[in-house]
Amino acid sequence: MNPRHAVAVPIRHPDRFFIGGSWVQPSEDTSFNVIDPTTEDVFYRAAAAGPDDVDRAVAAARAAFDTGPWPTLTYTERADYLRAIAAAVRRRRADLAMLWSGETGAVHSQALDALLTPPEIYEFYADLAESFPFVERYPDAPDGTGRLIRMLVREPVGVVGAIIPWNGPSPMIAFKAAPALLSGCTVVIKSSPEAPGAGHVMAEIAEEVGLPPGVWNAVTADRENSELLVRDPRVDKITFTGSTTAGRRIASICGDRVARCTLELGGKSAAVILDDYDLAAAASALGTTWHWAGQVCAALTRAIVTRDRQDDLIAALKDTFTGVKIGDPYDESTQLGPLAIRRQRDRVERFLLAGQEEGATLVTGGRRPERLERGFFIEPTVFANVDNRSTLAREEIFGPVLSVIPADSEEHAIALANDTSYGLNASVFTNDTDRALSVARRLRSGTVGHNGFRSDWKIAFGGFKQSGTGRECGREGVYPFTESKTVILAAEPAGSGRCRGVN
Repeated sequence: MNPRHAVAVPIRHPDRFFIGGSWVQPSEDTSFNVIDPTTEDVFYRAAAAGPDDVDRAVAAARAAFDTGPWPTLTYTERADYLRAIAAAVRRRRADLAMLWSGETGAVHSQALDALLTPPEIYEFYADLAESFPFVERYPDAPDGTGRLIRMLVREPVGVVGAIIPWNGPSPMIAFKAAPALLSGCTVVIKSSPEAPGAGHVMAEIAEEVGLPPGVWNAVTADRENSELLVRDPRVDKITFTGSTTAGRRIASICGDRVARCTLELGGKSAAVILDDYDLAAAASALGTTWHWAGQVCAALTRAIVTRDRQDDLIAALKDTFTGVKIGDPYDESTQLGPLAIRRQRDRVERFLLAGQEEGATLVTGGRRPERLERGFFIEPTVFANVDNRSTLAREEIFGPVLSVIPADSEEHAIALANDTSYGLNASVFTNDTDRALSVARRLRSGTVGHNGFRSDWKIAFGGFKQSGTGRECGREGVYPFTESKTVILAAEPAGSGRCRGVN
């Protein structure tokens, strides 16, 4: 059966919030309409948090951190909870995929595949309980009466506010919550009004696995009430994924009160195609630009190629981008679903118009599919002869739009790739691996791939410049949820004790 025709949305309490270990009624009688972007109909309604709800969630997380058992558990004890969460996420995979497709238009088969990853994320961080350097012993130092025992301990940063985007809520929750929980932090998960479903499912899982009350709290709020989470002095750290505009606001608030923050923001990622690489192969690889309707911050959206090869690349890209099957995300033949939100579709259309007005050549796409009367659809689009100083090349579009930018030489191509306010992702296309490494080291980007879109969450993810601050994923993703403390003892301790998660 088509999941869209299911009897009920797979959320037990869409009208409530998970705070302090219980499902609580909202303080205000307000809710969000969650819109199915394929049909433009209301998918379901979810409770909207007001100031009192945000306050209650923060208070619960604060109490759980200050007086609850969670920070004093050993890392291996917390790892057991993470493994239980992973198992529960696997059991709820179909529910999470249905919500992802119904809320954002993600192609259902792709959502199911992508949801194989979140359980692995929780298990990855559980495994780090045995190997991450939460306590580092330094060589003893001589003292006048003996020797000093020196160590560096990494303690939990405290209460974490995790602000989740609408384009990939399930993995984003995992990337933030798993290392935070392992470190001993308590969390307030703030879901977006457009896609709150994953936040509700994960709260149900937190309840199911028996996390102590207040360790995991979940609310859905608009931007105004979300800002209360950022402003609250009881919140020690904010971890945010979203637009650079919103990230600037969060950074300014956190800076004012000297709160910690990790920001994973926008991108305008470059594919630098060198002169020895097959253009048909490059065009095929750049088909990833329209995956997830282009709503991927790290998508390769600028293709930079020397002028003498631009026409051949454009011809190959036209073949790749034309004929893509657009339609219902639950149809097994569909390759591209709708954009997630009406305002996002409208925003993309404004960029398409700006590109033509600024002199870029529209190669293919650039409009709504004529046969689809409903839904927030946009055809996969390629522009050629794009000036790197233009709106099309400078702004993050967050849609299935690729800009081809001509370069005079390899050196010029590298300069064009770096001439952006972003620095999240990039790729180098060449048959020479040494040449690829040389160019990769010169690109100002948090990730650089070779011959395609590459990313590895087991290493690290984050950006240079206005693409953000800090890193998520991998071992690097644990450090932002800890505070380093130097401890110098006058004698050898008798035992490790059970303070702040010592193994």
